[in-house]
Amino acid sequence: MRGPGRLASLTLPVALVAARAASAKTLESTVVLDVGDLIGITDYFIVTAGRNERQVRSIVDEVSRRVRELAGLTVRAVEGLEGSQWVLLDYGDFVVHVFDTGARSLYSLERLWADAPRVDLDEPRPVEIVGS
Repeated sequence: MRGPGRLASLTLPVALVAARAASAKTLESTVVLDVGDLIGITDYFIVTAGRNERQVRSIVDEVSRRVRELAGLTVRAVEGLEGSQWVLLDYGDFVVHVFDTGARSLYSLERLWADAPRVDLDEPRPVEIVGS
């Protein structure tokens, strides 16, 4: 989370690694919301969806793998994997929300956090983070 002594400059590139990994596994939109100034517990929400349980699990696996490989981070907590309707991957500075399409529509996090600025996934950011 942002604050004195935090390496916030690394948070967004790692969050984008996670978002791009999710986006690569689904045709659904993947959104990065900058919630750091709105809530004090994390900097970014990544919101995405899969069309079925298998795709949701594939997205979760890909995000976990890419963040571990490129940033050397492991997820702090995983919730919701059993039902795979809403899986939450908590990395501390960012949280990945992987929904099935029905649950994403029902909970509508993008609408709930409409005041949060969106981060452009195509914005060039370094992705080779390990060893930097």
